[in-house]
Amino acid sequence: MNSTLGQRILRWSVLVLGFAFLYLPILLLIVYSFNSSRLATVWAGFSVKWYGELLRDRQILDAAWVSLRIAFWTASAATVIGTLGAMVMTRFRRFPGKTVFGALITAPLVMPEVIIGLSILLMLVSVGAAMGIPSKGMVAIWIAHVTLTVSFVTVVVSSRLQELDKSLEEAAMDLGANRLKVFFLITLPIIAPALVSGWLLAFTLSLDDVVIASFVAGPDSTTLPIKVFSSVRLGVSPKINAIATLMIMAVSIAAVIGWWLMFREDQRRQRDMQMALQDNG
Repeated sequence: MNSTLGQRILRWSVLVLGFAFLYLPILLLIVYSFNSSRLATVWAGFSVKWYGELLRDRQILDAAWVSLRIAFWTASAATVIGTLGAMVMTRFRRFPGKTVFGALITAPLVMPEVIIGLSILLMLVSVGAAMGIPSKGMVAIWIAHVTLTVSFVTVVVSSRLQELDKSLEEAAMDLGANRLKVFFLITLPIIAPALVSGWLLAFTLSLDDVVIASFVAGPDSTTLPIKVFSSVRLGVSPKINAIATLMIMAVSIAAVIGWWLMFREDQRRQRDMQMALQDNG
């Protein structure tokens, strides 16, 4: 009995310490965003004045808007390309160069971001000029972030496709549906949670990136992480805590909405399956 109680206490202690290690710094950042002191690490009373100062800082707001736009289009493009890559990896069992294709599409997972950023910059300088693509700017950052995030989306969607019951797709094709119709009516709704997860992951990675964006960012395309990183060199400003708190709230709200949509879709799918089983019974 004592041994069981000790193990339970140990498990809960490890769990609490793990969550504290992950989320306590974020909680402290949120708390100090309401600090009235100009020093970000010295508490001098509750105040929301730094949020007002933030709303009057056009440079930070412009950088945040640039980051949000790039992250949105990066996540959207990475989800489409990553889904196609996952379909190729899971549905086409054997084709020439499959091993090379898989290695190339997952290479950004293990490749240092410095190498990715430098290689993208060199590619845009040498090839982008001939194609009319600027070597620096929002388009360049978007291309670099899509290159980085496609591999993450591919891995997430591939794992879901491998677990998919192929008999559902085969049954739909036996009833006369072509492959395109099966994909949009059967496969896509089932893997929708993975698509949402991949989109949110790509959005977060793009929003958080500093290293790759610093290689291809132009004077009019400074992202928020680059702006924060350059500001921290001169000392942490409470405005940085305020903008970080707002970004955390935005990402948290997006995650909750995504979870709710996935939960509702899963519940609807389970109801449909139960009704189908009852009809067959």
